[in-house]
Amino acid sequence: MQKLVLFLLFVCTAFSEVKTMTLRQALELALAQNPDIILARLDQQKAREQITIARDPFIPKIYAGSGAAKTFGFPANIGGEAPSILNAKTQMQLFDRPQSLQVAQANESLRGSAVEVGRQQDEVAFRVASLYLDAEQAGRSLQAAQRESENLVHVLEYVQARVADGRELPIEGHKADLAVRKAKNTIESFSLDLLNAEMSLAQVLGMKPDDRVRAASEDRAPLALPVSEDQSISEAIESNRDLKRLESNMQVKMLEIKGYKAQRLPKVGVIAQYELFAKYYYQNFYPAFQRNSGQLGVSIEVPVLMGRSSGAYVSQAEQDIAKLRVEVDRTRTRITADLRRAFQEVKRAESARDFAREDLDVAREQVSIDLARSDEGRLPMSAVEQSRAIEQEKWLAYYESQHVLERARLNVMKQTGTLLAGLK
Repeated sequence: MQKLVLFLLFVCTAFSEVKTMTLRQALELALAQNPDIILARLDQQKAREQITIARDPFIPKIYAGSGAAKTFGFPANIGGEAPSILNAKTQMQLFDRPQSLQVAQANESLRGSAVEVGRQQDEVAFRVASLYLDAEQAGRSLQAAQRESENLVHVLEYVQARVADGRELPIEGHKADLAVRKAKNTIESFSLDLLNAEMSLAQVLGMKPDDRVRAASEDRAPLALPVSEDQSISEAIESNRDLKRLESNMQVKMLEIKGYKAQRLPKVGVIAQYELFAKYYYQNFYPAFQRNSGQLGVSIEVPVLMGRSSGAYVSQAEQDIAKLRVEVDRTRTRITADLRRAFQEVKRAESARDFAREDLDVAREQVSIDLARSDEGRLPMSAVEQSRAIEQEKWLAYYESQHVLERARLNVMKQTGTLLAGLK
């Protein structure tokens, strides 16, 4: 097992780049190049272009053209109009209520895409912070496990010497050897945890597949939590991006209903045309000739018989709105329940951290007592090394409790929507 771990570590370090970053640096890099955020921004740009597409009928467009054909008999083009050297046409909508509502839908969709970008940023920030804490915890635990292993090796050497002298039973040597092997197995486990956490963090940051990101040693202030639980719930409901996205989708559906109902309204557009004629086309057929011809007018389109599809579309959209309202209510309930549960997890983690700290203090005090007794010759050095190994176990438990507390606080900040601001 140990050879396998060493081989994996060698392969990963030989073909990968290890970058050391602080949490803030990792967060900034993730916001810049995380694939999920990039995809959300591309969708936002697509929604922005959709507004231009929806506005297109209200923008004047001019088409000009010419051609040549052999004519037999009365001069006329293929469409039955008088043949011209040059023909130019333009058309635009002045009043088209359904199309105007499509523009409004496109604007609302753009707002919804901006909400989605923010939601992806929050999600990526939470993943980055979680993986960063995992890598940090794995690194600290690995160091503590290595120190524990060193202490147990010293104990093993001392016990083996006493067994060789006949002052200890052989079973004591087997126990000490088993403790050393158990410590080495723990080191291998933490090494793999550290490797996986660093590689996963690099992937979230949008780096190469074999790259790794190592957590930098820094004195970071604890994550600040809201003072009032009830107030934080109200603020979370007010700023929750899932709710904003649902409300945006609901607004789009309402505009869609208005668009279906507006199909009964008339549409008004501007039409214009210019033609340049050649005299030889008409001199044998008309007594008078005018080279330039132009028309400018207004087209009015009035729906007479609409059919029943519009009503069916309206009914479908109303059903979608009803489903969105149910989803909004369910999301509000979920936010409240998740946030209260998150606060409870923080309190539980704080109690566990305090207990682990007290347990560690007792172990450290015991080491000090054993050292003093050893200096006086009343305690063998193996007992001191054993106490030091126990102290390292308590350090491992304390690191784990601290890690659980940081993850619990991180979850509260995610639920309240203050994660990005708190990490920056």
